[in-house]
Amino acid sequence: MEEDTVKRIGIIGVGEIGRAIVVGLCDGAGTSPEVFLSPRGARTAAELSERYEGVRVCAGNQEVVDRSEAVIIAVRPPDRHEALAGLRVADDKIVVNVMAGVGTDDLRRMLATDAPLVRAIPLPAVRERRSVTVTYPSHPAVNALFERLGGALPVADEAAFNVFSALTGTLTTHYEYLATLTSWAVGHGIAADEADRYVRGLFQAVGRSLSDETRTLRQLAADHETPNGSNERVRTTWFTPANAEALGKTLDGLLARLT
Repeated sequence: MEEDTVKRIGIIGVGEIGRAIVVGLCDGAGTSPEVFLSPRGARTAAELSERYEGVRVCAGNQEVVDRSEAVIIAVRPPDRHEALAGLRVADDKIVVNVMAGVGTDDLRRMLATDAPLVRAIPLPAVRERRSVTVTYPSHPAVNALFERLGGALPVADEAAFNVFSALTGTLTTHYEYLATLTSWAVGHGIAADEADRYVRGLFQAVGRSLSDETRTLRQLAADHETPNGSNERVRTTWFTPANAEALGKTLDGLLARLT
């Protein structure tokens, strides 16, 4: 299948990631593909079909597969057996697996198909078409799909894919870090809404600085520090080598579970 011929995309499991993919595809410039949604996540699916002309809710998962050229499986991993049981997937379909920790061999046994199976790690920011999506194995149609959503990063093997998957497990820790900073300020007498507004603005600026790819992450850190200044004090006092080692061990444990 040529990369520019995927005009019908199915999504089984319309949760946060499924919604983000639909919004990213349908709010973007150019012609949107037809999108077929499973009835799972009925409220979200109905909302998206009302919002976008080319989005339809199907009666069941088999209809999603039958109507689509590429099918994105986005159910929660514990629900996969119930959602995919008895599903017939023709060999000329493309299956995109976005279920964390569910490997290609596992999914192929479950679907009993010779269709191409591609793993992917889309993040919620695909709704704004600003997130790079890791894929394995590289497939031109799937890469083209995610290029529309912010970029595709095909990797060499499933081991590398799992490393990137582990990295995504750090996202909510970042939010909790920001929430902890806000709570600390509130504990020192700052109004909660003022602390929240300031912390959000502070780190939105940090996020924007990441778009400067001419500087490494360590260079960005150094450029935001002055010798013996406040940033250096917090970094060297709190984020110690032992702290960094503990984070690495946590990621090692997550990687072991994913593999």
